[in-house]
Amino acid sequence: MRALTRILHTLKAVRGAKRNRSDLFGWLGRRPQIGFGIIVYETMLLFTNRLDPKLKELAELKTAGLVNCEFCLDIGSAVARSSGLTEHQLADLPRYRTSDAYTELEKLVIAFAEAMTATPAVELDNLRTELLTRLSKSQLAELAAAISWENQRARLNQGLGVRPTGMADGIACALPERPAK
Repeated sequence: MRALTRILHTLKAVRGAKRNRSDLFGWLGRRPQIGFGIIVYETMLLFTNRLDPKLKELAELKTAGLVNCEFCLDIGSAVARSSGLTEHQLADLPRYRTSDAYTELEKLVIAFAEAMTATPAVELDNLRTELLTRLSKSQLAELAAAISWENQRARLNQGLGVRPTGMADGIACALPERPAK
């Protein structure tokens, strides 16, 4: 059921696109093999259901904000709102450590996304150990796959100049941020 719900939230967000609709698909249409591979991986991530989707959304939004992908923040914010994330949670992503908008587990997930997105990836051992006290190994594998895929997504979109489409227009949206130093 979670997979169907996530697919519906994503489709709802995509239907809300108001502008620049052809940016990504125009580029991927030039290399159908790459487009097909992306569709397959995106579909597999949608069907992985061991991890609470809200945790995935938080991790993906943190990653998109750190990579500064406006398209990813646009669609991610729309999907996250449909998944139950609050305006407070979206607004407080840059200051999650001191925010009361998140549980301790959510803060760990966001910290893990931040550490995986850093170049090079840093301080993962302690975070992984801490997460494994609260998540199963399959849930952690799913989380790591979602974060690494968001890094790929965001960097591909930036490299190709994919612009936001307005999927999150009129709602609170996660914002780009500078990586912690």
